[in-house]
Amino acid sequence: QVNLVESGGGLVQPGGSLRLSCAASGTIYTINGMGWHRLGSGNQRELVARITSEAYTTYADSVKGRFTISRDNAKNTVYLEMNGLKPEDTAVYYCHADGVVAGVSPHQHDYWGQGTQVTVSS
Repeated sequence: QVNLVESGGGLVQPGGSLRLSCAASGTIYTINGMGWHRLGSGNQRELVARITSEAYTTYADSVKGRFTISRDNAKNTVYLEMNGLKPEDTAVYYCHADGVVAGVSPHQHDYWGQGTQVTVSS
């Protein structure tokens, strides 16, 4: 069993910054990609950013230049540094890990965190 535990959400004023963290725990051998999705008022989950084990990154156009994703492979932890936050960034942010090989299963699986609320408001 693999658990993803997120932290770092909260309330911030427009233009402010937040840092999200997500740590994967369990008997983990490999994780391909780790990233963040968000579910906002439009009720559509969108990919915010993703990083592979080789540090190849992908960002949504709406966050390029403002958000930075990074990863500590030794700790199975992914971070999302969010700067220049806007009200439209308000959402529940979910951590996602894909291509996970863990425990006794030789197969790859995907896992989701429980979500952390980010609210950008004055």
